Amino acid sequence: MALAQPRAEIVGEINTLLGKGSEFEGKLTFEGTVRVDGKLSGEIFSDDVLVVGEGAELHAEIDIGEIIVQGLVVGNIRAKRAVEIHAPGKVKGDITTPSLQIDKGVIFEGKCFMEGVADGTRLRPPVPPVPLPKEPPKEPPIVQPKK
Repeated sequence: MALAQPRAEIVGEINTLLGKGSEFEGKLTFEGTVRVDGKLSGEIFSDDVLVVGEGAELHAEIDIGEIIVQGLVVGNIRAKRAVEIHAPGKVKGDITTPSLQIDKGVIFEGKCFMEGVADGTRLRPPVPPVPLPKEPPKEPPIVQPKK
């Protein structure tokens, strides 16, 4: 059985490559398509495409247009258009996106938020509800002594 490959029209021409054996720590912003095959930790911001190659390790908060994962991502992903996870990809974190594709053989540990993302009403995962306060204990009735 052939493994699904990222669509060529999404990947397009790769503008920047962080190759195998390279390591980057900090904040990455870019335009176009960036492929990471090395290690990256920090934050990633772009309205364009990030490709996480097989063997890559990202420990980052990612705010992106589209992301294609074939390596390891540890951290939350917020994608404006789409998230694709192809085998042997692993994502450990929450995903917020209007479109999600997960192939057979992928590991995803986290939560996914999709409703309201496409129209922009939800850009961040929702805040967990605050628990309602418990009712105060009822006071025992006052008993008047009989005369």
